[in-house]
Amino acid sequence: MRVEQAQASDAPVIADMVGELLHEIMAAIGSLVFSFDRDETIARVKDWLTEGSYTIFLAINGVEAVGFAAIYESRALYAEGTFGTIPELYVRAHARSTGVGARLMAEVKRYAKTRGWKRLEVTTPPLPQFERTKSFYEREGFAVAGGRKMKADLL
Repeated sequence: MRVEQAQASDAPVIADMVGELLHEIMAAIGSLVFSFDRDETIARVKDWLTEGSYTIFLAINGVEAVGFAAIYESRALYAEGTFGTIPELYVRAHARSTGVGARLMAEVKRYAKTRGWKRLEVTTPPLPQFERTKSFYEREGFAVAGGRKMKADLL
């Protein structure tokens, strides 16, 4: 298995995994909290990778993409400047518990250090349905920082 930085040409497989991730979350919580359009997601991935506002690492086993981690630069006064936010990290079900997530996280941390970021932040999917996800992040050195992710849809 190898981990490499995604290119715009990887957008279709990344979009497929984003769809898998969102559908898995919605099935687990029993609520349709996301909408997903594959073509729009492909276009977004291509645009963001090309402009450099988003970085995605792909885990590839042989010729199959088995997971990905996305990261972008954030800014906050409470964080004393810039830091990395991980909006998505996904490993396909058949590749879980094989070290794929840890390999992706190692690459994200390596990248973050090259950017000079002092911290990374991530929001887990809803608990208790995703307790294993929370445990994974804790093993990777993350700690609960308080609060809860909230959103307000504007459109």
